[in-house]
Amino acid sequence: MSKRPTIHDLADAAGVSIATVDRVLNKRSKVRESTSQRVLLAAEDIGYHASGLLKRRVRESKPVKRLSILLQRSNDEFYKELGAAICNACSQETQFQFATKIVFMDEVSPEYITDKIIQEGGHADGIALVALDDHTLNRHIEQLVERGIHVFTILSPLSTNTCTGHIGVDNRKAGRTAAWAISRLTTTLGKIGILLGSHRYLNQDIAEISFISYFREIQHNFHLLPPLTNLDDENLAYQATKELLVKHQDLTAIYSAGGGVKGIIQALKEDKKDQKITLICNELTSYTRLALSDNTIDMIIATPVQKLAYRLSDLFAESFSSKKHQKIAPVKLSVELHVAENL
Repeated sequence: MSKRPTIHDLADAAGVSIATVDRVLNKRSKVRESTSQRVLLAAEDIGYHASGLLKRRVRESKPVKRLSILLQRSNDEFYKELGAAICNACSQETQFQFATKIVFMDEVSPEYITDKIIQEGGHADGIALVALDDHTLNRHIEQLVERGIHVFTILSPLSTNTCTGHIGVDNRKAGRTAAWAISRLTTTLGKIGILLGSHRYLNQDIAEISFISYFREIQHNFHLLPPLTNLDDENLAYQATKELLVKHQDLTAIYSAGGGVKGIIQALKEDKKDQKITLICNELTSYTRLALSDNTIDMIIATPVQKLAYRLSDLFAESFSSKKHQKIAPVKLSVELHVAENL
C-alpha cells in the first residue's frame, strides 16, 4: 500500500518551504498567486489529501469581482446555454474570484434594458450585456464607465465608444457567408426573404447589409425583398414568414439574420407548396438541429458559445488587472458552420 503524501512531500514537490505550504493552507499570511498555484498543482499531482482545501484557499485569496451578465429572453435555449457557459468559464478564472450573476431580460425595449443596467450598476464591478443600440441606454453605459465599472457588449456592439470592449462573431463574414450559401444552394431563381430582429441590433444590421452587398457584387437573377423585422420573437417571426409565403409565390430562399427561428421553421413546415425553400439561420439549438436534419434548414451560422464565454472571462480579468480603466480592442470570433452532414 503506497504511503500517504505528507506536508513535507508537498513542500518538496512544489519547491517551497513547509512554512509556505502552511501559510497557503491556513491563510496565516499572504502568499504570491504564482506560489499558491504551484502548491496547488503539486498537491493535485502527488494526490495530497488536502488538495480540495488548498483549491478553496487559493480561490479565497483572489480578489472578488462581481459580474452581472445581462442576456435576452429567459425562455430562449441559446441564451440559456450562453449564460451557463459564461458562469462556468468565470468560475475557472485564475486571477480573480468572479461572483457571476446572469440576468435574463424578457423585454427588449430600451427603457427596460436601461432600468436593468442602472439596477445592476449599483453593485457590479463589471457588466456584460446584449442590447439594441439606443441613445439613452448608451448615455447610462457611459456614466457607468465613468464610475469605473467595466462594461462589455456581447454579440451586438453599441454605437457609444466608451464601452470597455466588445466580443462577438464577425457579422460581416456571417452575412456574406449566408449569401454565398444561398447563391449556391438555391436551384430555382426567385425571391429571397430577409428576416431580422431589429436594425438597432447592430450585429444583425451589419449581417443584413453584408448579405445584400454580396449579391450586389455578383451576377445573379434573384430578387432580394425588403427585410422584415420580428424583434427576435418566434410568434412575430412565424407571422412574417407566413406573409412572405402568401405574398410571394416565387419565394425561393430565406435568410434569418436574427432570432425567432422556431417560428420560421413552423411556418415553413406548415407550407403546402412543393417547392423547397432554402433557409439559412443562426445558432445551433435542439430545434434548429432537428430542422437541419430533416432538411427544413440548409445551413446554420452559429456563435462559438464556449469560446465566447472563456474569452469574455479573460477580457474581464484583463480589464481588472489594468492599473487604469482603458478600452480593449474588439474581439471578433469566427462563426461555426453546420450542415446536416457534419452534425
